[in-house]
Amino acid sequence: MTHKNIVPVILSGGMGTRLWPLSRVRQPKQFQPINGDGSRSFLQETVLRHRAEGFSTPLIVASASEREILFDQLADIGSRADFIGEPVGRNTGPAVLAAALTLARSDPGALVLVLPSDHIIDGDLNGVVREMAPAAEEGHIVLFGIVPRHPETGFGYISAGAPVEGHEALHEVHSFIEKPELDEATRLVEEGQTFWASGISMMRADVLIEEFARLEPDTLAAVETALDQCEETDWGPLLAEGPFSDARDEPTERLIFEHSSRVTVRPADVEWSDVGAWPAIHSMGEKTGDGNVESGTVVTLDTHDSLIRAGEKLVAVVGMEGVIVVDTPDALLVTNHENAQMVKEAVSELKRNHRAEVFTHASLPPRVASAAVREETLAKGESMIVSAGSEGGVVLTIAGGEGQVTNGTGPRRHGTGEHLAVDPEHSARVHNTSDKPLTVVAVDLAGDLDGRGGGATYEFQKGPHAVA
Repeated sequence: MTHKNIVPVILSGGMGTRLWPLSRVRQPKQFQPINGDGSRSFLQETVLRHRAEGFSTPLIVASASEREILFDQLADIGSRADFIGEPVGRNTGPAVLAAALTLARSDPGALVLVLPSDHIIDGDLNGVVREMAPAAEEGHIVLFGIVPRHPETGFGYISAGAPVEGHEALHEVHSFIEKPELDEATRLVEEGQTFWASGISMMRADVLIEEFARLEPDTLAAVETALDQCEETDWGPLLAEGPFSDARDEPTERLIFEHSSRVTVRPADVEWSDVGAWPAIHSMGEKTGDGNVESGTVVTLDTHDSLIRAGEKLVAVVGMEGVIVVDTPDALLVTNHENAQMVKEAVSELKRNHRAEVFTHASLPPRVASAAVREETLAKGESMIVSAGSEGGVVLTIAGGEGQVTNGTGPRRHGTGEHLAVDPEHSARVHNTSDKPLTVVAVDLAGDLDGRGGGATYEFQKGPHAVA
């Protein structure tokens, strides 16, 4: 029996594009209600799941721009958490490492339980985790694999090898399989020794740091420097952007777990979903006699096996099967189970068209209620200084080309498709150092959707003095 409490390290990152229009850049999936308005969010359920005996105060690693909504949601459920702010997203590897380094400063042997913030779990996961704490204390990296319910081509798999001596149900990892074809997934499930990769893992903080030192020393150095140079805020440490941006932008699995001899796998027989797309919401929701999952004011006639989420208005669905209807005040999604994965492509198209509906909900409180969209193209040598007002902030998207952006720290290079947030009362400078035009879309979250009334200001500079 372990004498250490387990520290839940909750990773709050990513938008969850396949759950648009519920999920937006500024209000991503983990902060959205699971079962419609009035229900708890994915993040809240994750925090509450591990508010139990044997677990410490959670440590949440999240974008610095998410601090207010994160702590508002914690207050709503009467929970507290520690916080590490990411200045830019670098995937789960650097995020988990930052948490391990932070915990190791006071307790090198701290037990770290890594948790995605946006999954749905039903079952005694905590009991399985507690059973594996002694193995983690001994130096094993424990990955929790979900006993599969059916062949699934959209998940990664972990194949179990030989049993680990002294730890019942714990196995060495034989192999990792990334999103197999249906025939292969069927074979793996039937064999019974391969499990869905859940993204949940547990290890000592110093063990993870040692593996980074052995396998990814440059990333370790970058994250250590980002922590050493962090800005201490009322919320917690905000990692320094420059060094943190130098860390490899990869998940922990790819950086460490796939190359470490310390990894093991413990099957967990629980109901689990990463809720990667709308069909997952339907599969885990409470169904009517017709197989529908409904929330809000919904009327259905001769409609079966469908997901209907109404917003502020009545939604009536007649004579349909397997459809997905999601209504929000500023956007409506209509698709079906078969094509739900294509929502990600729809979001990409909306981004190319600079639609504000990708970035924020129009029905939020005044500080993020709406967005003015402005597009500017900079020639070589030109710079644009974007100063956010006192409310809302600004989201910048590089829509074409590449350039240098100075946003609180030294200039960093950003390319097409990358996003960054300018916090309220802060400024960022975007400079085009290339020969090709640099197109920037600025979404002022304090402005009107038609472009009026925003708090941001824009200044343009040309020539050699414009260098960021």
